[in-house]
Amino acid sequence: MLDVARPRDALAFFTFDVPPAEPGVVFGWDTLVLLKHLLDEGLTKTDIAKRLGVSRRVIHHWIQTGQLDRDLESAPPRSMRPRPTKLDAYHAIIHDRLATYPELSATRLFEEVRAAGYLGGITQVRDYAARVRPQPAPEPLVRFETPPAHQAQVDFAEFRFPWGKRSALLVVLGYSRLLWVQFYPRQTLTTILTGLEAAFAYFGGVPRELLFDQLKAVIVEDQRADGGKLLENPEFLRFARHWSFRIRACRPYRAKTKGKVERPVRYLRSNFVYGREFVGDADLNAEVLRWLDTTANQRVHRTINAVPRERFEADEHALLQPLAARSYRPLVLPAERTARRTALHTILPPPAGIIVEQRALVQYQSLVEDSDLAAEVA
Repeated sequence: MLDVARPRDALAFFTFDVPPAEPGVVFGWDTLVLLKHLLDEGLTKTDIAKRLGVSRRVIHHWIQTGQLDRDLESAPPRSMRPRPTKLDAYHAIIHDRLATYPELSATRLFEEVRAAGYLGGITQVRDYAARVRPQPAPEPLVRFETPPAHQAQVDFAEFRFPWGKRSALLVVLGYSRLLWVQFYPRQTLTTILTGLEAAFAYFGGVPRELLFDQLKAVIVEDQRADGGKLLENPEFLRFARHWSFRIRACRPYRAKTKGKVERPVRYLRSNFVYGREFVGDADLNAEVLRWLDTTANQRVHRTINAVPRERFEADEHALLQPLAARSYRPLVLPAERTARRTALHTILPPPAGIIVEQRALVQYQSLVEDSDLAAEVA
């Protein structure tokens, strides 16, 4: 919840007008401030609706009717009287059916209340069912901890800056929660190779395995759900052998197994990026390294109840595998790849060892004339 200072003479509740499909909904003054904050942060109306527990069209209604511009110092009524709807007399039917069959669709519920005499539309049924439908208890989350120097988790997160979109590459050691972050223009295999080598240098060693999500640059195909195998990118397999770590991948739609790096993404977004200004990529990456050394890796981590840097130095650093003697030399990717895009094609520099001879256009014209002459003689 956004920490805001409430005006001294503001009322305890600030009510909004809501669409007829959701009568009697009252939202507090803090909700208004939080809604404005989420809009300024760039969240979509769908995400905001989920955060506030309302439908998306309520968010749209508030914005379209200008209710976010209302004066917070005014004295609105403390509550709203529920508006009667055609569905009120059929609430008991919906409750009884959902109590027995909690996954019954809104379409089925609409058919049943219409058979009982309901004359309204399906929208009211759908919205009401969404509010009262019993929710299954969440599956217990079993925290999976790894021994020191055993595993690091890797992920990308997208951010937008005034000069363009950037991808943050995050690597976090599973035991100590020591975090490394840098920002890159693209999520490519070259970015991953370069970034991981920088992360290993930052840690002063290499963990025994790296856990990835279904990154296309790393995982070519995952056939494990059908009894098959995990197919890794051959270039990345060579990179892993060079640095002596095993590749592990989350199963599709099971990103919770990578929670140690998912949570730092939210922390990076809220504690580092939000509310700061940067002048470019160099400044951004220099500042995030400073933030890691002074804040992220120096705070008491709630899950392990320890400071990541202290836990790393005490229990994990000495157990990491040693760094490779040299950086990895790709067999497929060029060490440096630059491209100048034109309206028709992309011009890439020639591969190393190939000499491209440039000739004047007149010489090419003479070649064409000689070819035409040879054809006539033949």
